[in-house]
Amino acid sequence: MNFDVAIVGSGLAGLSVALHLAENKKIAVISKRTLRDGASDWAQGGIAAVLDSTDSIDQHVADTLIAGAGICDETATRFIVEHSRKAIDWLITQGVPFTRDETTELGYHLTREGGHSQRRIIHAADATGHAVQLTLEQRVREHPNITLLEHHFAIDLITTDKLHLKGEASRCLGLYVQDVVTGKVMTISASQTVLATGGAGKVYLYTTNPDTATGDGIAMAWRAGCRMANMEFIQFHPTCLYHPYAKSFLISEAVRGEGGLLKLPASAGSVAGQRFMPQHDERGELAPRDVVARAIDFEMKKRGLDHVDLDITHQSPEFLKEHFPTIYARCLEFGIDITRQPIPVVPAAHYTCGGIMTDLDGRTEIAGLYAVGETAYTGLHGANRLASNSLLECVVLGRAAALHIAQQSPTTTHALPEWDESRVTDADEEVVITQNWDELRRFMWNFVSIVRTTKRLERAQHRIRLLKEEIDEYYANFRITPDLLELRNLVDVASLIVNSALSRHESRGLHYSLDFPETLPTAGPTILMPRARNL
Repeated sequence: MNFDVAIVGSGLAGLSVALHLAENKKIAVISKRTLRDGASDWAQGGIAAVLDSTDSIDQHVADTLIAGAGICDETATRFIVEHSRKAIDWLITQGVPFTRDETTELGYHLTREGGHSQRRIIHAADATGHAVQLTLEQRVREHPNITLLEHHFAIDLITTDKLHLKGEASRCLGLYVQDVVTGKVMTISASQTVLATGGAGKVYLYTTNPDTATGDGIAMAWRAGCRMANMEFIQFHPTCLYHPYAKSFLISEAVRGEGGLLKLPASAGSVAGQRFMPQHDERGELAPRDVVARAIDFEMKKRGLDHVDLDITHQSPEFLKEHFPTIYARCLEFGIDITRQPIPVVPAAHYTCGGIMTDLDGRTEIAGLYAVGETAYTGLHGANRLASNSLLECVVLGRAAALHIAQQSPTTTHALPEWDESRVTDADEEVVITQNWDELRRFMWNFVSIVRTTKRLERAQHRIRLLKEEIDEYYANFRITPDLLELRNLVDVASLIVNSALSRHESRGLHYSLDFPETLPTAGPTILMPRARNL
């Protein structure tokens, strides 16, 4: 299993890298489920880009910096926005069927989302991610230079440091991967390795993310020695459908962009049906996500509510069915007709704004190791991600990483050791994994979610240490399974989130602390160094 490039993850970022490199490189795309079982396929809203003459790069950059609450990297933000038109043009040439509108100068419909000063979101109805993934998946499956390893779980990176190769700079040489079907672990050698595994929403009890979002790339890079930045900034989507059988279904930001209003539900009594966002922010429903999520959280706790309502019934049924067909159909499955009834919603963990520190070529500090997409921290998102900037980052940085990788010469091949299972046995009590998984996600939700306190963070930190001891012992003694690997990665990510949150003594963007409610005059990213870690 020798490749020029091994790409871990099959979302928009990973597939973008693969397609840009495939003409001249031998590529492996590793996906722990199928190519479409990731967050990219679930993305509803669209991709933010400067596409209209009434818009400008400066406006898009300014909107991003405002949403990022003062700690976006302006150079990275400008780089990504400046390449936005080229990114959209590339997707169009690949065949992505964005929603048309011949009345616009572009020929495509542009919508507006919270935090944006202009209509600049190009989309494919309300299932943009699915349309993009379907298109790129077809391209990838057709390419003879791309080997697809679906149902293969990346375990750990192989580096010169781990092999104790003296006199060599730290370099990634490949990785260990488990075939989920057979259980066999294989060694993959690659001149360049790209982590594109998405975020870590499953560290929380309630999330809009798919089950695959377990922070695998972040944890692997941390164990390999990469720095992490801004892990305290977890974006909670304000509007996840509230229904006992509606697992992880989010109601797109674009619903509020098209006039949807947040109101108190019938259970609020005499104030039922009243809007509440104007009391929290002058931008109302179009305020950035962190503001809206905290406002909903405040109203729910103040009034003892289990949800609030999102009402867009003032729009015509024809408009709603055309612009939000997926949301309309999904809600109807649960007996909610959005043309006549408000949508019950709650906040849920949605996006990991921090991650593996990279430059604008996607490079980490370990030679031969790149990170792109939600797994990475480029500085674009700061303390809060502006809606629809994430898919843009995937395409722009996917291309940038591919261009840098294309310029690299093949590395000297090392004889990599095989996976050693000589000292482990089959697990005797897998209930340990189930129990620890549930405990971790529950206390992360209760102690480390939308509103935080130092005491709750310290309690979470203490529990993480105990869990990590149990998980490490289990990992050392029993054969690995996907559930164990995901739990091992989640506990590392949970520790990164908690340690980052404890080190920020202010409230900024997505990190809101009752003990430090003020925002400091100046601040920068939170950077965790692996050799100084305390897990």
